[in-house]
Amino acid sequence: MKQIVGVVGLGLIGGSIAKAYKAAGWKVLAYDSNLSITSYAIISGTVDAELTANSLKQCDVIHIAITPKAAIEYLQLNVAHFPKDGLVIDDCGTKSGITSIGFKLAKEYSFTYVGGHPMAGNHLSGFKNSKSTMFNNASMIIVPPEFDDINLYDKIKQALKPMGFKKVVFTTADDHDRMIAYTSQLPHVVSNAFIKSPSAQEHKGYSAGSFRDLTRVAWLNENMWTELFLENKDNLLKEINLLIDNLKEYVKALNDENNEYLCNLLRDGRIAKELSEK
Repeated sequence: MKQIVGVVGLGLIGGSIAKAYKAAGWKVLAYDSNLSITSYAIISGTVDAELTANSLKQCDVIHIAITPKAAIEYLQLNVAHFPKDGLVIDDCGTKSGITSIGFKLAKEYSFTYVGGHPMAGNHLSGFKNSKSTMFNNASMIIVPPEFDDINLYDKIKQALKPMGFKKVVFTTADDHDRMIAYTSQLPHVVSNAFIKSPSAQEHKGYSAGSFRDLTRVAWLNENMWTELFLENKDNLLKEINLLIDNLKEYVKALNDENNEYLCNLLRDGRIAKELSEK
């Protein structure tokens, strides 16, 4: 009998999840608030049937790949329908808010829930840009309810195999949100602010890889990222303010025409990059 995955949300991440499990031979049930997307996913062969409250109980794994607020609402509305022996994973970009509610509901209704965040994606969005290989060699961050359940760890790793992750990282919700503020959210803020220079409209013929790399994630879903930034505002503000302080050092070195100080700043940045790669 085929294993069954339920996917909630058929955007870039949810669509890629559905395609990865389908390619691995699983039966795929899916739901998207835009019914035309669900219909297209079924017609195209990625999804076998719509995921409903009744069919949730058939699923071995359920991925909730929507924004945190929407995911919390989905959990609360469907909590009585989740399979007792299955695994429910949210794939949201922040973890503290949703996991606190998810763990509470899982304990109350006796199902297994973990927080998740696939470290993959691109600047595009929507089901049309999703692909089965999106997660190949990427890492998956998991926030479990406890850290001494070896059987749960194994169950999670087996459930994630169709997605092709290179590594599964287990951490706390607080540590996840603290690190994501730096590794994901801050780059989106910097890229989005950087591209607002009037010079950006005149870059053609003057730009190479550094411009392309720095501006790639300025092309974002503003509604989703607004929610994620506000969910994690304390951690993100800390990183933004630290960056501003660091930039002021470069401003001072340039204003003072301090060759040695500027060279030291650049050297320290190079060394920091080298250390981050070890």
